[in-house]
Amino acid sequence: MKDHAHGFLQSLQPDQREKAVFPFASEERQNWHYIPRPRAGVPLKELTSVQREGADRLLQSVLSVEGLAKAREIMALEEILGKLEENGAHVRDPELYFITIFGLLGEGEPWGWRMEGHHLSLNLSVLDGDILGHTPFFMGANPAEVRSGEHSGKRVLRLEEDLARELLVDLGGEPRRQAVMSGEAPRDIITGADRQVRMQSLEGLPAASMNEHQRKLLANLVDLYMRNLSADLAQSHWSKIRAQGFDKLHFAWAGGAKRREGHYYRVHGPTMLIEYDNTQNDANHIHTVLRDLENDFGEDLLRKHYESGHQH
Repeated sequence: MKDHAHGFLQSLQPDQREKAVFPFASEERQNWHYIPRPRAGVPLKELTSVQREGADRLLQSVLSVEGLAKAREIMALEEILGKLEENGAHVRDPELYFITIFGLLGEGEPWGWRMEGHHLSLNLSVLDGDILGHTPFFMGANPAEVRSGEHSGKRVLRLEEDLARELLVDLGGEPRRQAVMSGEAPRDIITGADRQVRMQSLEGLPAASMNEHQRKLLANLVDLYMRNLSADLAQSHWSKIRAQGFDKLHFAWAGGAKRREGHYYRVHGPTMLIEYDNTQNDANHIHTVLRDLENDFGEDLLRKHYESGHQH
């Protein structure tokens, strides 16, 4: 990853590098969001084909083949969305995704990078060859389902919706009543673009109260989010979950149970949070996020690094 970051930086022109590079301690490093807005960094729109290859190598260093394909499909949805919206072509642009580098990539110094645009945010923090943090990791889809035109039927985040609903439907009686927090879904993921997750209570149905089949469905749902990441990063999440106990994961749902009804769910445990919401645009607009409750932006491991006597 560091080699790819070096290669990418070396390919940039001076004015591009000025846009792309920030100090690691910059406030900008945690200034993440998933809406269309002005962003720091250098956009794909301004990159040559060689520079784009360098950006792709950075993404490939942290995303799985499946995750990279989703990221590209999310960016491609901007063109579809632009055609659906009045004047959308002037706002929606599949090339308005920005790469930002934080730090100078020196030995013994923390550094990081971000790839971000509408409905995609990937945040990396690195030190001495180790990835300290790779969350918040946000993916969204608008439209969630393309309902007309040549791409009709396309659902970029199809399994994120369908696997959770399959679990909900399988629950019955008291377990389902415990899982459903509300008959109305929130308008967005509850944590939004918060820099620190403050959701403390574990609501919904714990895995400990599920039968074996339902626990398998929950594991498949969690694994779907982990599989967007490279195998080692996915494994690090699973190691934390197993260390705390899979039974401590809670599945919570709000809103309708049928397709095209506004709905929300989350999988919440001691170390991680997955949130999903599909209520906007007549329940055709998905937001998802994976958060590390101990270590978003690598903050916990960075704190331990500094406390051990490494001052920068």
